[in-house]
Amino acid sequence: MLTSITVALALLGAGSPVLSPVTGAPLPSARTGVPLGSTSATPAQRLPARAALTTTPASRARTTTFPATPAALTSTSAARSAASTHRAAALDWRPCPDDKVGMECADLRVPVDWKQPGGREITLKLGRLRATGASEGSLLVAYGGPGGPGLALTRSAAHGWWTDLRRRMDIVTWDTRGYGEQFGGLSTGLPCTWTRLPLPAFPTDDAGFGRLSDTNRGYAEACRAKDPELFAHMSSADHARDMEAIRKALGDAKLNYYGASYAGFYGQAYARLFPGQVRTMVLDGTWSHSAADFSGELVAMARSNQEALDRFFDWCAGDGKCRGARGQWRRLVARAERDPVPARRAGIAYTGRDLQAFAIGAARQGVKAWPELAADIREAAAGDASGFVPDRGLRYPDQATGVTECTDWPRPADRSELEATIARLRRAAPDAGTANTLATGTLGCIGWPVPVTNPPAPLPKGLPPLLGAGAWGESDAVQRVVQQVPGSAVIRHEGPGHTLYGTNTCARAHINRYVTDRSLPPAPTNC
Repeated sequence: MLTSITVALALLGAGSPVLSPVTGAPLPSARTGVPLGSTSATPAQRLPARAALTTTPASRARTTTFPATPAALTSTSAARSAASTHRAAALDWRPCPDDKVGMECADLRVPVDWKQPGGREITLKLGRLRATGASEGSLLVAYGGPGGPGLALTRSAAHGWWTDLRRRMDIVTWDTRGYGEQFGGLSTGLPCTWTRLPLPAFPTDDAGFGRLSDTNRGYAEACRAKDPELFAHMSSADHARDMEAIRKALGDAKLNYYGASYAGFYGQAYARLFPGQVRTMVLDGTWSHSAADFSGELVAMARSNQEALDRFFDWCAGDGKCRGARGQWRRLVARAERDPVPARRAGIAYTGRDLQAFAIGAARQGVKAWPELAADIREAAAGDASGFVPDRGLRYPDQATGVTECTDWPRPADRSELEATIARLRRAAPDAGTANTLATGTLGCIGWPVPVTNPPAPLPKGLPPLLGAGAWGESDAVQRVVQQVPGSAVIRHEGPGHTLYGTNTCARAHINRYVTDRSLPPAPTNC
């Protein structure tokens, strides 16, 4: 039975090594942890078994087939034009090193800076699993992270995830630029050391904001100095332009794309840059990078976290064993903000925001994790937060050096902007606060030496219908993306998890039909 790699792909969930979808074991040299807003592994990361997933009668009733994609839209963007006109050499497919599943590999040279197509180039390593029947085209696949090793993960999933789809399509993936050997990737890497650090506290005055900016810049410069040009061109838009080069090198008239977790942002960037080149696009377990109002998207993130805790507290109210847990929780968080609660087993102490981050991750795991979370809250309220200490990884909510993330997401310009955001999120989510949102995740980007080159923006006109998928919270977030494109649909799983394709056979069947036949499931579709 397949095990999930989705904890490795989490955008705002608990941190973990990248796992093999077949064995569940950590992949060698894979990046550990998750990007902005993440936490270390929580006690609730002992993942509950997924309930049997079946298609509802409504989702079996009918499908919608959409017409051919409109002609490509003309762009005035220099970078978009460069990616469109870049001449990719024919791919020389050969068996991958140490291959045991029939994967072929090829190298593709692309510009470091897509605005300078005649400048320095780097190598992207591509992998392909050929269709087992007559090939009708390619599906380009990315697993997020950012930095999830596409070749290693696809190789592990060759006889699981992709078996049915390979009857009609080639499965193509790549190791994303910059994330090289440290991440198990074979493309040109950024030769610096990614550092995992505790999320910083909110600065309380302008001097503290300045110190945070200086500290972050110091971490960033240590990495940037190794290769300033590549460091500055690691955004999701840069990955999207690489995707366009891959499409052209494959000779595909249009792009079919599956993006999981953070790779959903690559897809959203591609949709903005090359709307006329999209045939099908699946955004699985991702969040919105396509909001016109980013402050509103932050509020939506906080409310989603609040909903996760609400489910837990509602369960407690009806369980009898943890009635009154919400009041106990609020008193605990308020106290921990004034005086961090010790975790005696680890010799550390947690702030209220730390506890909120851990509790959100636990609550999102569903009912099998909730009794343990209730016990952890009781013990912390009694003075010992040891139950929240992760089983592995760092002991605090933490994040990695945000080389991609800090170019994708807006950061506060000053302390007053930050404080206004904090107040707004705390009003929207009284139990979850700012934890596990990009308000905390982008703290590490204040003072970053590279600007936000790929800010969130709405999707353009001219796109064919898209397909989103996700579990609790994720389905709502991806709905906010695809609803911008008429005729799009979302597959929902009203339960715990992160991404659906790998573990939810109902969702996988709908996605496969969409990619092959461009047939969308009905709305609503619950899997």
